[in-house]
Amino acid sequence: MSAVQLYDADKLAGLLGMLPDVDSVELKLSIPDAERPQVFRSLDLDPLLAQVRQVAFLDTPDLKLSEAGVVIRVRRTQGRPGDLTVKLRPMLPSDVPAEMRGVSGFKVEVDASPTGYTCSCSLTTEISDRKAKALMGQQESLKKLLSRRQRAMVEDRLPPGVSFADIRVLGPLTLLKAKFAPTDFNRKMTLELWFMPDGGRLLELSTKTDPVAAFQTAAETRVFLARRDIDLGAPQETKTRRALAVLAAQYDAAQP
Repeated sequence: MSAVQLYDADKLAGLLGMLPDVDSVELKLSIPDAERPQVFRSLDLDPLLAQVRQVAFLDTPDLKLSEAGVVIRVRRTQGRPGDLTVKLRPMLPSDVPAEMRGVSGFKVEVDASPTGYTCSCSLTTEISDRKAKALMGQQESLKKLLSRRQRAMVEDRLPPGVSFADIRVLGPLTLLKAKFAPTDFNRKMTLELWFMPDGGRLLELSTKTDPVAAFQTAAETRVFLARRDIDLGAPQETKTRRALAVLAAQYDAAQP
């Protein structure tokens, strides 16, 4: 999450170059499942305070959209409306169309972990929970639910030979999300525990920061986690990449 000190000079130069033009930086750390109980204890987390969510992704069965840098996600959140997101990654801030800046629900963000970082842009629109549920159940049209700008984002990156008709629902899966403020840390943190359909789990800790304060926040977060014996050297994997791989395999196995 905070080991920017481990980046080589080229990585640091690339990160420094894009920070002035991004909206936020999210520092992330994935935790091996074997260490999950210890992390819950050291951070004094109460699972009953977590919010239940459902997430599904929309891609071709062989993940051609993901390979082309397009992630489409529909999400249901306990007690709230649903939402639909189109994310493009990687996307350098200099390549973001000027007309998208300031659009409601649009952001340019850097996700940084101890092993690297990615800059992406995303556009999220609110939809009713009923429509989100129907889309997950393949009873609603993706193309119909996407906003005009979201459709344009997808169409601009559709791989050759792929159309909306080729896109399938992968999922959903269930996750728990909890926001908390440690008593001896001056920043809010987020914990997400994803339950994969193959029985695996993925735990991620994160905190968001203004780009100007990214390096200071990274250093402070590193110290905070180290004092709680939370390992920043564990292998890292992103939630989306892991989920897509598992869900695509599940989809393939279910085909006749």
